[in-house]
Amino acid sequence: MRHTAILATALATLVTTSTFAADLPGKGITVQPVQSTISEETFQTLLVSRALEKMGYTVNKPSEVDYNVAYTSIAAGDATFTATNWQPLHDDMFAAAGGKTRFYREGNYVEGAAQGYLIDKKTAEKYKISNIAQLKDPKIAKLFDTNGDGKADLTGCTPGWGCEAVINHQIKAFGLSDTVVHNQGNYSAMIADTLTRYKEGKPILYYTWTPYWVSDVVVPGKDTVWLQVPFSSMPGEQKNIDTKLPNGANYGFPVNSMHIVANKAWAEKNPQAAKLFSLMKLPLADINAENAMMHAGHSSEADINGHVDGWIKAHQAQFDGWVKEALAAK
Repeated sequence: MRHTAILATALATLVTTSTFAADLPGKGITVQPVQSTISEETFQTLLVSRALEKMGYTVNKPSEVDYNVAYTSIAAGDATFTATNWQPLHDDMFAAAGGKTRFYREGNYVEGAAQGYLIDKKTAEKYKISNIAQLKDPKIAKLFDTNGDGKADLTGCTPGWGCEAVINHQIKAFGLSDTVVHNQGNYSAMIADTLTRYKEGKPILYYTWTPYWVSDVVVPGKDTVWLQVPFSSMPGEQKNIDTKLPNGANYGFPVNSMHIVANKAWAEKNPQAAKLFSLMKLPLADINAENAMMHAGHSSEADINGHVDGWIKAHQAQFDGWVKEALAAK
């Protein structure tokens, strides 16, 4: 009799589990995430993928594409979502690919993403440099010359990221075209050269953003200083934005928030997944910490998956809560 009872319990459990699995909204649906080629974005993308898997979805590995391709792919329905929509930095690309008619975007996934221009603290203090407009002075600009042409070399932005358009616009707007060169290319290679120069005790001028590992290696306030700008000036969709902070400081870029953006038609067909996208929140400091681990050499696919698993384990109740609340959505 006891064996029969155990068997009956086991069968009941199996039936309940399989019924629950059949009830999950994602059953039989495959999801395609997209992100940029910045491998540090994988962490925040995979966290969303893991939550979708809990809801029964089959989630492919993220495709790495340029941001503008990510938006057009999602708009066309060839990809499902991105977890790296920067607002307002990506507003032009978002609008060009169809804006709210094509995309679902609710909730703030990451808040407080800053960006701007920095120089090493030693040079800032020695020459009393606090504003990028001071680089109009050829003598000040020449301090940051890396190739002997007499102009300041700014370690800038990879074309297609959105930041390159802002930097190019601001160099003109602030009257720096004759004294500052915006070096555009592979950011990770350029910033590696910049950090080598810093280690050699040479002056450095660079653009960066948070969350990213650079500010963990050369810490603003300790090793470097953020430069202010003479006035607010943004291109395109961002043209009316005042970048001045409540304390009166102006670093040239508004503080951005990051959102999960999905194909609108897909989100309407998958309301529980849409609800999940609106609920998830990831602290900026946690991304910085994970990116710093990647920079320290723990950057393999297995390492990043381990970071995702570790984050979920440390925030299990919150993670399960998102899934539960999303599953309850109508």
